Amino acid sequence: MATRLSYTFDNGPWPGTTERLLDFLGDRNIKATFFVVGERLKDPESRKLTERAWAEGHWIGNHTLTHTTPLGRDGGKERVEREIGETEQLLGSMAHPRKFFRPNGSGSLGKHILSPEARDYLVTNKYTMVTWNSVPQDWIEPHSHWLSRAKDDLKKLDWPVLVLHDKFIGEMLDTLAQFHDHLLEHGVEITQEFDPACVPIDRGVSHPGLVELTSS
Repeated sequence: MATRLSYTFDNGPWPGTTERLLDFLGDRNIKATFFVVGERLKDPESRKLTERAWAEGHWIGNHTLTHTTPLGRDGGKERVEREIGETEQLLGSMAHPRKFFRPNGSGSLGKHILSPEARDYLVTNKYTMVTWNSVPQDWIEPHSHWLSRAKDDLKKLDWPVLVLHDKFIGEMLDTLAQFHDHLLEHGVEITQEFDPACVPIDRGVSHPGLVELTSS
């Protein structure tokens, strides 16, 4: 059974749902990490939501500019600089000092998520790359079935780094409440830190598992 858990929310912000999620997290005194898509920050309402999340103590990370083709499949130097670098500029002072970056990979890990150019860019510019080990697929209908899959991961993992999505979770906070109550009942600690196994690059220092995530 898990002893701790990290909440992370990807692909936002989404006006209409992210604010509901932030309300819930505030009421429960939960601190999470939001990995935001750079292009969404160009919308004033979306940017305000990210600013709110940051002001309320949530960590803000970079989740590429466009969230399209994973960098392991199309990750030349120019695209890498745009997808990662431009998003970091858009984040500005909201970016965490450790420069958190999460690649997109449709919920699965592998060489499709990072190119050698992307790896080198992250190392050279001292980013911290954060992956995941629990992806209960809240985007798949019926969306509420993520709950049972997340509970199953709690049984298998000591420290789930859980990936959920503002767009969907903001519409089913009842299931998030059930999940969080389950964590509390089992004494699971909520932490903003990440399982070291899910941090293959930390402040520009790469770790052995990185080679398994980099295309040749």
